[in-house]
Amino acid sequence: MGLRFWEEKGLAEMSRSEWESLCDGCARCCLHKLQDSTTDDPRVYYTDVACRLLDRESCLCRDYQHRLDRVDDCLDLARETFEEFHWLPSTCAYRRLAEGRNLPDWHPLITGDLQSVHAAGQSVRGRVVCETEVSDEELEDHIVVWAE
Repeated sequence: MGLRFWEEKGLAEMSRSEWESLCDGCARCCLHKLQDSTTDDPRVYYTDVACRLLDRESCLCRDYQHRLDRVDDCLDLARETFEEFHWLPSTCAYRRLAEGRNLPDWHPLITGDLQSVHAAGQSVRGRVVCETEVSDEELEDHIVVWAE
């Protein structure tokens, strides 16, 4: 991968390894999210309820290779259209680049340190529960707003 490839290429032009390296490891995309289906409100509400496959300490998927087969609502971002990235956190590299913004200063591609996302307080480490501990009816009680 070339240095600062994300400044030279559009998302659609990136290799699979470049694409994968954009993930900062925050794991916010692995949280259950809610949207009000009774209105036209486009807001996405994050909960502190994580996918059962998420390792809550490392913030990595325990079965990344097979996650799409094992989790019904898991998405492969590479297959999504960039215009649909609004549900990702505003700190997410995929969303930021799709919106024409730069990576945040704490991003591992900037710092060279995979732990910088945790040090900056941007990951879910230590802040979430597993979906097996919460019923669907309780999800609204788990809505969180974390600084970005």
